[in-house]
Amino acid sequence: MSKAIGTGENGPDDGPDVTGADHGLWVRGVDYMAGWRVARAAADQVNLALLAAEFEPSQLRAVASTDDVGQGVVRLVGAPGAVVRLAGLLSGLVDGDGGAP
Repeated sequence: MSKAIGTGENGPDDGPDVTGADHGLWVRGVDYMAGWRVARAAADQVNLALLAAEFEPSQLRAVASTDDVGQGVVRLVGAPGAVVRLAGLLSGLVDGDGGAP
């Protein structure tokens, strides 16, 4: 598997995490950078929202990567407790109670 790099994983501006064909092998002719740039912009927005919700990047963060055909992918990486907390907040938005546990 490829080295996991990207927004928040090993630090800012580390470059794309290509985890597609054959577990991270680069495929000739696929423009991974274009897809990663789109994913990076989306991951940055999610990370700003997570910070605003008082999640620590060491506990929960969005990571930009690409798939085997070069499409941008944003992965959520986090400690189980932080992910459960986020799920509670999202459920609260759907339920209309403002995310109260």
